[in-house]
Amino acid sequence: MKKTVNVDKLYDHAYEWVISYGPRFLMGMLVLIAGFRLIRWVQNRSHKKMDNKDVDPSVTPFLKSLIGVALRVLLIIGVMQIMGIQLTLFTAVVASFGVAAGLALSGTLQNFASGILILLLKPFVVGDNIITQGEQGTVTSIEIFYTIVTTFDNRVVIVPNSKLSNEVIINISREGSRRLDINLKFPNGIDIKQAKGVISAAIDKSENILKSPDRRIGIGEIQSDGYVISSSVWVNAHGFQDTKLALQETILQDIKDAGLKLPGM
Repeated sequence: MKKTVNVDKLYDHAYEWVISYGPRFLMGMLVLIAGFRLIRWVQNRSHKKMDNKDVDPSVTPFLKSLIGVALRVLLIIGVMQIMGIQLTLFTAVVASFGVAAGLALSGTLQNFASGILILLLKPFVVGDNIITQGEQGTVTSIEIFYTIVTTFDNRVVIVPNSKLSNEVIINISREGSRRLDINLKFPNGIDIKQAKGVISAAIDKSENILKSPDRRIGIGEIQSDGYVISSSVWVNAHGFQDTKLALQETILQDIKDAGLKLPGM
């Protein structure tokens, strides 16, 4: 004989659940929504406070993200208490999935630890120009799990922190200055002293060339059909490419004005 469902009892149980847990559930959802808005406000407020306190800009995004994650975890635990969800049950569920979650998040935890190492050891800071993962650009933000690099052609590259702490990074602006090398080939018929004098005069006219260390101009290579003059000057690391383009243009124009000809001209 088939059992029939007692609709009245079903309604009674549903009514009792709504009366017992409905207000808690509703209150928990309201607290959750309000809590997320409050956390965003706290993050923005703390960001402004850190800016006013002149906190290292490399640390500010990291701390902001860390504060947000910690507050969200506390909020979720608080909402569970309001809704009447037993933390013992929650703990059991977390424990049962702990191993799987640990394996899945091993890379994420490694990125987190690497982010802390980057902030402590400072191989680079926000504003530095670096070369990493085949990309060259400016560090714009160091987050909890990743670092944001904006390339010179305005592409945003997001690099996991573990890649930056375990692999080679070239910091091209840390020392404040860079050496700019320009090599020009002249035919054997061109007087060496004249060619060097034209290049030196062009360097004198160029902006953003540092007075120290001293420039170096000399024969970098001797070939059967000519010779190569190598010029080395020092420039500010920031703005390196602009200085290079301007100096090359000045040198080439002065060579033409002096009546000197490069191979192929």
